[in-house]
Amino acid sequence: MKFGISTLSIVPVRKDPAETSEMVTQVLFGETYEILKENRKWQYIRLSHDKYEGWIDLRMSTTLDKRHYNLFNTNEPFITSDICSTIISAQAPPVTIVAGSSIHGYHGKKVFRMHRNKYKVVRSFSIPETMDIRKKVMKFSVKYINSPYLWGGRSPFGIDCSGFTQIVYRIAGIHIPRDAKQQVLLGVAVDFVNEAHPGDLAFFDDNDGNIIHTGIILDNSRIIHASGMVRIDNIDHEGINHAQNRRYTHRLRVVKNIIDHI
Repeated sequence: MKFGISTLSIVPVRKDPAETSEMVTQVLFGETYEILKENRKWQYIRLSHDKYEGWIDLRMSTTLDKRHYNLFNTNEPFITSDICSTIISAQAPPVTIVAGSSIHGYHGKKVFRMHRNKYKVVRSFSIPETMDIRKKVMKFSVKYINSPYLWGGRSPFGIDCSGFTQIVYRIAGIHIPRDAKQQVLLGVAVDFVNEAHPGDLAFFDDNDGNIIHTGIILDNSRIIHASGMVRIDNIDHEGINHAQNRRYTHRLRVVKNIIDHI
């Protein structure tokens, strides 16, 4: 078995081994993965933190030895919460990393070592305050407001609905799966929207009952979600009511309390 780590800010993961293939997710800086198979140009990987699989360009991959792979996945990494940070390495050009990136071996100093590279942080990472998890989810979620929607995206420069909920929860210290249809299986259902707590996840379905959308409850009448962009809209027992157009855009299936039942 071979292993890898992202030393780039964002690496697209594709459904098939081709640059024109659909992007299904992204690998952020510091995230590790197993290399399940490869050819001359592509690697088929499985991400360590959520077990998502897909193809990445071989040129974007950095090999990680088994000892460091095991070490990095035994110890919880520091997850960045700043929208953007710049790190410098003597071995490589500066890298601008995005919120949700994984920093292994970081102990609050400006210099850290990760595998073969020694990095310096241009400006110290923000250390999340000691606060209730729900307050963390609220604080981090609004940082993404106006981030454009991007299928398969997990960054402030392009993110999809379940990528948004996954990243915000990850920054707050909670691991959830990548897709909305997986996330909905977690936690306990909330009977009524007006009984939901800030940070609960709402899920929405299509005419066939398939879960197709998710977002984060801000209070019992508002939701933040990625639809066109990360935005705040109204929500009630029927679904999401677009704040400007005043029409329903998503039909509510269920609200889940995951935070208290993870």
